[in-house]
Amino acid sequence: MCEALRNKFNIPVDHTLVQTGTKWEQRKGQDTDLTMYDQMDPEGNIIAKYIERDSTSMYPPCGRSITYELVK
Repeated sequence: MCEALRNKFNIPVDHTLVQTGTKWEQRKGQDTDLTMYDQMDPEGNIIAKYIERDSTSMYPPCGRSITYELVK
């Protein structure tokens, strides 16, 4: 999913996306996986932080959505 994140926020190809954590939530009929990323420049400085939310309904028709959020 890093490529979708890279495309959505126009992250330069010389910057790296580093996965920094994951979390799982289940509430209100949604099963949500959260993945956190840091955007690093070529020198290793953190430029931005992002969260990817992959949410699936636990009830039919079991729809799915993936969203991205800039947090810093």
